[in-house]
Amino acid sequence: MDILPGGWSHTMDATKETQCICDQVKSLVEGNTNKIYQEFRAIKYRVQVVAGTNYLFKVCVGGPNYIHLFVFQALPCNGGWLQLSGVQEDKTKDDPLEPFNN
Repeated sequence: MDILPGGWSHTMDATKETQCICDQVKSLVEGNTNKIYQEFRAIKYRVQVVAGTNYLFKVCVGGPNYIHLFVFQALPCNGGWLQLSGVQEDKTKDDPLEPFNN
């Protein structure tokens, strides 16, 4: 990945590692949206290297329904913890993955 510090990567296909991050924040997302998701499958993602890593995820939550997640992961030397920074609901498969603030 060739990313300038502070810049966002291009959109990439989700991996086992990105699915693992999404799985770890699923309960926080459900609390934020007041919904229970039977399906919660990472489809695409982007990263931004800061003092840690910001992730944008496109997650399929069943049928034609998608949500976008903004997740921060601390550096491993700082514990590598995850923070859910934002959720955008009512997204489609074709909506671009763009940075947002909640």
